Amino acid sequence: VTLMTPCIEIAVFQVKEGSLEQAIALSKAIFSEMNALETVITDYQVLKKIDNPNELCWQLTWANEGVAKETTQKWPIFNSTKPFEDLVIKDLYYGHFQSTEAVS
Repeated sequence: VTLMTPCIEIAVFQVKEGSLEQAIALSKAIFSEMNALETVITDYQVLKKIDNPNELCWQLTWANEGVAKETTQKWPIFNSTKPFEDLVIKDLYYGHFQSTEAVS
């Protein structure tokens, strides 16, 4: 049995002033849409920046790197994607990470 290492995604967005709560709601809707057929995101946090209320961070735990790649390629087809993108002024950071610890 080969164990798949979870994959962590970090994404930081600058959103239009006054739209943080709507962006948070749309973020959660996107995650639900991604998990609709099977659980690909096993955990998530949507964080707001302490000193800038217009910055939002996603911290997602994907089941593994493969499902992260497959699902993010489907980004344009999710119903909440376009409304979320309409609130985003700038993508500040995006990346996928895996643990450096050995998986047994």
